[in-house]
Amino acid sequence: MSAPERIPPRSMTALAMSAELLAEGELTVRGRIREASNAALYCTVSHNGREATCIYKPVAGERPLWDFPDGNLARREVAAYEVSEATGWGLVPPTVLRDGPYGEGMCQLWIEVTPGAELLALVDAEEPEPGWKAIVFAEVGDGQSALLVHADDERLRRLSVLDAVINNADRKGGHLLPDAEGHLYGIDHGVTFNVENKLRTLLWGWAGEPLTGEAVDVLKGLKETLAPSGALAVRLADLVTAAELDATRARVDDLLASGKHPEPSGEWPAIPWPPV
Repeated sequence: MSAPERIPPRSMTALAMSAELLAEGELTVRGRIREASNAALYCTVSHNGREATCIYKPVAGERPLWDFPDGNLARREVAAYEVSEATGWGLVPPTVLRDGPYGEGMCQLWIEVTPGAELLALVDAEEPEPGWKAIVFAEVGDGQSALLVHADDERLRRLSVLDAVINNADRKGGHLLPDAEGHLYGIDHGVTFNVENKLRTLLWGWAGEPLTGEAVDVLKGLKETLAPSGALAVRLADLVTAAELDATRARVDDLLASGKHPEPSGEWPAIPWPPV
């Protein structure tokens, strides 16, 4: 028997094949990611001679949250992928909702991270060097503090726009996955799409700055496809509540009206904990 064909991570054809494989393939659990706050199972998925590695998060393994409906985090992960695909930026790995060994859950393509890609750093300085953006001063022990910075990277800037649209309440450093081909993915989008403003992120470096022309064009496209009869609105209607879909439209409208990256509201902790 020949070895199964492994799906490479990035080309558009490969990504389309990956989504189909995730949805239709046979899931085999290989292990568990123990540091995850909800059940996250490391799996292989195979179908018609093709195979890929993925993460399967069953709804049955979700911990209840006071500010999100029970059993709904997996759908929000899929909704974040749908919005990412609508932007054309491809910032979220292929993600589907499907049945698995432990019931319904989300299934997402595993991304191999490139070691040494510097996106975050702690620096002993008052201001960041060129090519970096300041986030916050952080305590590093013995009464000392250092400046936490993130790279002034267009990939991160795009991700900050996506997070503002989906109202991501948990953009940590560990959720940033650069691959060997130079593409950057964001993962762990279970706490998104809340009606209330809950944006918590490490990507505040552009707060208050004008959006790029590219971002404005993308937001205009989202506004169109989020209209009640738009293709994205139809897909999201099965994944988030009607009120949350309306709030997503409002966030897109607000971004277009201001023409700027959002700033911390002061009503909600701006930085997730732990940040990395």
